[in-house]
Amino acid sequence: MGDDREDKIRERAYQIWEREGGIHDDPERHWHRAEAEIDREAALPLTAGDALPETREVASSDVLTVEALAVRTGISGEQAQELIDRLGNDRAAIEQAARNLKGKQRLGE
Repeated sequence: MGDDREDKIRERAYQIWEREGGIHDDPERHWHRAEAEIDREAALPLTAGDALPETREVASSDVLTVEALAVRTGISGEQAQELIDRLGNDRAAIEQAARNLKGKQRLGE
């Protein structure tokens, strides 16, 4: 299990490095940031569906936080805020839109 966590941290640190333009500045900072993100994600529900009540909607007080959405899906905080503002309380729709946005970014669209 420790190796799996380390692999996830290594992969996330690389993603952080890429998001920051691939500048060789401080790999240790990327590692620590990735470690913190992975640990936060481990405390979150496994999927959006795990956190949803039967109606597939959540109370406004339980809407995804901007930071959690950004960390979990790899989009920027600004993009996460826009999705939450636009889609309201539908957690599944927000998660799917974030993943679609990240996919488009990877393809360079």
